[in-house]
Amino acid sequence: MGFKCGIVGLPNVGKSTLFNALTQTAAAQAANYPFCTIEPNVGEVAVPDPRLDALAAIAASREIVPTRLTFVDIAGLVRGASKGEGLGNQFLANIREVDAIAHVVRCFEDPDVTHVEGAIHPLADIETIETELMLADLDSLERRVIALEKRVRGGDKEAKETLDLVARSLVLLREGKPARLVARKPDEERLFASLGLLTSKPVLYVCNVEEASADRGNSRSQAVMDWAAKEGAKAVVVSAKIESEIAVLPPDEQRDFLEAVGLEEPGLNRVIRAGYDLLGLVTYFTVGPKEARAWTITRGTRAPQAAGVIHTDFEKGFIRAETIAYPDYVALKGEAGARDAGKLRLEGKEYQVADGDVLHFRFAN
Repeated sequence: MGFKCGIVGLPNVGKSTLFNALTQTAAAQAANYPFCTIEPNVGEVAVPDPRLDALAAIAASREIVPTRLTFVDIAGLVRGASKGEGLGNQFLANIREVDAIAHVVRCFEDPDVTHVEGAIHPLADIETIETELMLADLDSLERRVIALEKRVRGGDKEAKETLDLVARSLVLLREGKPARLVARKPDEERLFASLGLLTSKPVLYVCNVEEASADRGNSRSQAVMDWAAKEGAKAVVVSAKIESEIAVLPPDEQRDFLEAVGLEEPGLNRVIRAGYDLLGLVTYFTVGPKEARAWTITRGTRAPQAAGVIHTDFEKGFIRAETIAYPDYVALKGEAGARDAGKLRLEGKEYQVADGDVLHFRFAN
């Protein structure tokens, strides 16, 4: 699995430009007017991971198969979206279907690109989007309370637990704080997720800056960074314009272009790493002469469930996982060297797969 990330923001902040760069397609129409993206555009992008190339070189793999991420370009929200303004209801429904939100924030000046609010104020833009999402969540929860109270009076235990979570969420939302800040126990996560709250989703702020600030950011992006740190979110700086130019270049020319603009890597890499960290995702590898492949799982996933990502039969018939840590595989030049050095471990059903593990699953048919 990867993750499904919805790209949101006000109109004309660079959402579709970023989407096109991320997916290296022109599927989303980037235009200088609101609602140019009427239907959400969905694109997949390979996750760049130099470890995969290193493993493939050692194993002489004929094919390299990276894991993939899904991005959804969602049309620009506007003030009043929670009440149906613009295409609000449709946009909010699209957001409910993603795992995380990449909130693109305009941190650049350009007289040729209008701003829907008339001025460039990144934090005000963030508050506009957050407010609309919070208002939608408030409306959703308040409409559930009476039905839940009725079920509680009837002795429904789950309804009681749900009502408690709803009440705690409402307190925060009425204070102007997102639902993701609700204090909850691990065993409440499933029930909390079932509420389907827009502001419960983890947020990655993508600060879209002008080309000259792509390497260090600017004062506007720094304000967003500070905001994100305060609320426990993630933030990265990219120049969507530069990313769109990089996306259409062949790999060797990309390196020269990046060096010319003072960047060590494309912004896509930073977005992916931040997204992984945000959602607690890790990568494991399967390696052989046929192919070297990367697989994405949630941190803490046990070996049988990690095997199930490849095929459900692997999970059902799981016996053990032959495991080599990535540094050992590389240092010892592959599986044979790791085995001879005693670095190949046999792990059972309770083993939690670590980031970078090279795995070979044994299972019963």
